[in-house]
Amino acid sequence: MSRSQNRVAILHGVNFDVLERRDPNLYGGVSLGELEHRITGWAAELELEPSFFQTNSEAEFCGYLHRLREGADGALINAGAWTHYSRAISDAFAVDPVPAIEVHLSDVDGREDWRKVSVFEGLVQDKVAGQGVDGYKVALEKMVNLLGIAGG
Repeated sequence: MSRSQNRVAILHGVNFDVLERRDPNLYGGVSLGELEHRITGWAAELELEPSFFQTNSEAEFCGYLHRLREGADGALINAGAWTHYSRAISDAFAVDPVPAIEVHLSDVDGREDWRKVSVFEGLVQDKVAGQGVDGYKVALEKMVNLLGIAGG
């Protein structure tokens, strides 16, 4: 029996546990719980099954990426600052990647030069940045297309 192909892991990295305390002009002023609640609603509308992971430990993030394929058909990845310098995380993702979209709440390409670098370049199928919380809805819609889900 084949299983559905609609499991999407939402990975958040460093400092997402204090998202509501970060600059609201850049990060929207929502908590991680609120963000996950909105993502859950959008995912349900698209017939996606989201799962969530957040850590401030680079080693835990790498370990999760090593096991990603076991529980997900696709992923939305916002590794926070690690996106811009952690070759360990990109190497961990490259071991056995799933279709993925890099997501950023802020417009990383319009900020400091170091934020314009992504260790996921060439590993992910798309990038959504600068659309705030709504960027996750856009990324989920793109994921439906990546996974070939009919009716999403």
